[in-house]
Amino acid sequence: MRFRYTVGIGAVALSFAVAGCNRPAQETRDDAKAENAKVADKTAEAERARQTEIARLTDRVAQIDREYAEKSAAVAAGTKTATAGLREEVREDVANVKQAVANLGTTTGDNWWEREEDAVRKTIDDVGGDVQRLAGSVTPHATVPTDTPATAPFTSRRDAFVTEMKGRLNAYVNALDNVKAKGARATEVKDTKARIDKLAEDLDKLATASADDWWNVAKDRVEAYLDRVEASVKRLDDNKPRGE
Repeated sequence: MRFRYTVGIGAVALSFAVAGCNRPAQETRDDAKAENAKVADKTAEAERARQTEIARLTDRVAQIDREYAEKSAAVAAGTKTATAGLREEVREDVANVKQAVANLGTTTGDNWWEREEDAVRKTIDDVGGDVQRLAGSVTPHATVPTDTPATAPFTSRRDAFVTEMKGRLNAYVNALDNVKAKGARATEVKDTKARIDKLAEDLDKLATASADDWWNVAKDRVEAYLDRVEASVKRLDDNKPRGE
């Protein structure tokens, strides 16, 4: 009888011991589930915020497009004047900014840097064309080759790109400093220098960006582009009607 009683106590003790071992394991699994749920909620919240921003920028594009259509019609009717160069520049900018906003919808943490490099390089190429036209020639700025493999650390690729682009901007400034201009051409030189200064500021910010900043970097660049295009569209209506 005593043997059975002892065995019974041993079995109960063993069951409590097993339950005690299982409890920490279950708690660990529950903690992991709770943490995963928090991460999923945070990810979903960030995505909702991005979609809200894209919708807001899309509304801005629609407003700019409407204003552009109205002012283009006035120019075509002859009630307003604008140079052919300005009309073409604004037309291209309106089309390009629409695509820039649309691209935000497919921008991710994996592809943002390639898109950022491409967009910034194209913008600086565009400014370079204006500088070439105004200054006649641009002396290349001596830089160390900055081609870095796609597998290189983000900071290495970022620093190399910023160094290369800043070198190009410095060459543009030097070229414009040698331009002697008056009237409308002088204004254009001044505007181009202001645009170069803005690009230099943007590069300074980019130089300190981390890979985790991808959304803010991409969004801020597109919003700055929208600001510039909006200002350009307003310029179509700066001139007085013909005959006044």
